Amino acid sequence: MTIDKSLRTRKGIVRSRNVLTRAERIEKLSQQDRWKAEDGPFSLPKVRVYKVVLKKKKKKKGEEEGDTAAAAVPATKDNKKK
Repeated sequence: MTIDKSLRTRKGIVRSRNVLTRAERIEKLSQQDRWKAEDGPFSLPKVRVYKVVLKKKKKKKGEEEGDTAAAAVPATKDNKKK
């Protein structure tokens, strides 16, 4: 049975998965030097899946107002000094 087009997501699965495919597990284990080709693809040890959370950057007060307001401030200070 197939999924209706309206229910599909464009990027695939968005949330993090907690189960890896056998190929993904072998790749992770070989990167950690815990698996060799002689070991075989069966009875693989468990691999921890880390959830990646990206924090949003906070905007500074100057960035909220825009570049034009920040550029105008130094120009007025220079005029007052002369």
